[in-house]
Amino acid sequence: MVKKTVTVKRESGLEARPIAMLVQKASQFSSQVHIEVGTKCINAKSIMGMMSLSVGNGDEVIVVTEGTDEVAAANEIESYLMAQ
Repeated sequence: MVKKTVTVKRESGLEARPIAMLVQKASQFSSQVHIEVGTKCINAKSIMGMMSLSVGNGDEVIVVTEGTDEVAAANEIESYLMAQ
């Protein structure tokens, strides 16, 4: 299991289009990918789940991955969240 604390650096935060792209990226991996915000732990492969989060620019999230390609998944999601 890989856990990374990431500060979101996307100018618009996570709105509909960035969330759709995040879900596509997470779905490329066989590992489980979750995003933790406060007390919520959401499957990053679920567009409806991700839409329930309100994450803005500068907010901290925890990326949790588990599976055969967990390191690559965590790195890819971290890079995406930090892209400006």
